[in-house]
Amino acid sequence: MTFTSLIFLHSFFRWILLLSLIYAVFRGIKSWFGDKSFTQTDNMLRQYTASLSHLQLLIGVWLYFISPSISYFLSNFKEAVHIKNIRFFAMEHSLMMVIAILIVTVGSIVTKRMKTPEGKIKSQVIFFGLALLIIFVSIPWPFLSFSVPRPYFRGF
Repeated sequence: MTFTSLIFLHSFFRWILLLSLIYAVFRGIKSWFGDKSFTQTDNMLRQYTASLSHLQLLIGVWLYFISPSISYFLSNFKEAVHIKNIRFFAMEHSLMMVIAILIVTVGSIVTKRMKTPEGKIKSQVIFFGLALLIIFVSIPWPFLSFSVPRPYFRGF
């Protein structure tokens, strides 16, 4: 698979993962302050979201190892670390995304092991909400001044 194809897939799955996390957190907050039921739909959403995050991580790691920018970064660290565009993807974006996916994974496991519906709801909201926050600030949005702006949709 080419670098351009992987960038497209990574961008495409970003939206699906974001929607899945937002929906899971929204459903959880609604249940937390409402009827406190953790339904089969919530459980399927937990599994789906964790699986999507792992797929996104896999694509991201694959991109990391074939990216010309990362190759330059690894070969010329002393100079490249001072270039915002290269440093962002080589260090900041990749590290924060790995942390976010770890939080989703741990949150999914903790939620699955909780005995009460209230515990399941609260753990999913907390872990998935924290991961969503980290992912949101680590995406190279065009409107964030501290990141490296990229378009909302990447084409081929």
